[in-house]
Formats: sequence, structure tokens, C-alpha cells
Amino acid sequence: MNSVFEQMVAKYTVQTQADKLNAYHEVMQEIILSSLQREGFFNHAAFYGGTCLRIFHKLPRFSEDMDFSLLEINKNFSLEPYFGAIVKEFKALGRDVTINKKVKKNFSQVESAFLKDTTEVYNVEFKTERTVKIKIEVDTTPPLEFATENKLLLLPFSFMTRCFTLPNLYAGKMHALLFRNWKHRVKGRDWYDFEWYVKSSVKLNFNHFKVRALQKGYSGKNEFTKKVFKQLLQEKISQTKIEFVINDVKPFINDTSGLEIWSTDYFLQLVDMIVFE
Repeated sequence: MNSVFEQMVAKYTVQTQADKLNAYHEVMQEIILSSLQREGFFNHAAFYGGTCLRIFHKLPRFSEDMDFSLLEINKNFSLEPYFGAIVKEFKALGRDVTINKKVKKNFSQVESAFLKDTTEVYNVEFKTERTVKIKIEVDTTPPLEFATENKLLLLPFSFMTRCFTLPNLYAGKMHALLFRNWKHRVKGRDWYDFEWYVKSSVKLNFNHFKVRALQKGYSGKNEFTKKVFKQLLQEKISQTKIEFVINDVKPFINDTSGLEIWSTDYFLQLVDMIVFE
């Protein structure tokens, strides 16, 4: 009889090794959420980022990392007390995992480019398949002015996860797109999500975005207004090679036909369609 883990993987259409890897990542993410919920983690923190959008709002692309924000500043917070619950949950579903905390000095230039010194980072990986790895980030000095909601998952059992609401998820994504500094690399997944928010008519919580930008990103002398935000975004788009954006996102989506329209002008027009709360 298949393990619950394999039953969860069976929900996905797996035709290639990449499909299998994406399915394993997503099942692992759901199991991690369930174990954190059992231990009361969501009394103190909320889930946000691309993986949250994928799992709870059916974003049509896969995502690797899990991002969490504390509900209030606590520089002494550690995820380590929750390790036992995560390991136990996987064990109950027929898989063994290890969890390791990453230290700042071991980050690659890309990894550390957008992380605050107060971000806790951990890797969860299978003992026997170390190519399947989930990176967990917890912001212990979070920018505030955000709202949350409880979202339901049915597997591995029925449970609720505290998540950022869509306008706040949107704000976090635009902060990443605008201020993530990877030098010669771009994260096309940020741009894909931006397009999804505009197409889905989601309104952006500018107050939360502004708090994020002033905490890490914006260093200009002018007051940070919606007009300044759009001008900076237009500059970012104009300076980015769209072919790099497309190449980054391709491995994470099944249908790449929608990328054919992607161009500098396309994204500049999306900026004009941003609607604020």
C-alpha cells in the first residue's frame, strides 16, 4: 500500500523528472505547513510569498521556498523548537527528513542579496534524496501594516494556515521584484506573479509595500509615494533583459505559450494597470 506521501504525490501529473521534483517539493511544503500548524506556529507567524500564492490561490507555476513573517518583531525567535514536529510529521507519512539551519557566511551571493540579517533560514531535505530540498525563511523583524486570513488545506489532514491576504501578498511580491538585487541574475518568477496579480484584478496594499520599501530597499530623498513607486518600477523594467526573465521562469510552468507576449513594453503597460487598495 502506498504511503500517504505517495498518495499526495499521485494528485500530480508526473511525466518527467522535473514534474516529479515539482510535485515532491509541493507535497513537502504542505506537510511542513501541517506540522507547523499542529505546534501552534501560526499563532505567531503568517505564510506569504510565491509558494503561498501557489498552494492557496492556484498560481499556475511551481515554487521552491517557503517564506514566513512573524506577526510582531521578535529578534530572539527560532524555528528550531518546531524541528521535532516537522520530522515527526514526515515520519508518520513514511519519509525521513533532516533540517539544518543555514548560517549567513555560507550563503551564496545570490541567496544573501535580499535577506536581512534578522532572517532565519533553514533547509529541509530527504535523507535519501538530497536533491529535493525546501528552504524556509522566517523574518523576525517584519515590516508591519499587513492583514492575514486563515486558508484551508485538506491533506495530509484538514487544517488552517494563517496567510497574508492577497493585497499584502501582492505588496510583498512587488517589493521583491523592485528591490531584489541579484546583479546579473533576475528572478522571472517575480515577474510571472506580477502579471498574475494584474490579470486577477488584485489590489495592492501600498501601505504595507511602503513599510517594506522603507525598511529595506528605498533610499531616495523624495517621499515614497505611489507615483515614485511606479516610476521606479518602470525604470527597473526598462533596465532588465526580458529574455533573462523568461529563461528563469520557464522551468516552473507547464504552459509557456503565455510568455510569447512578454516584452519591455508589455510589462510597462502592466504597471499602468496596477490598482491600489
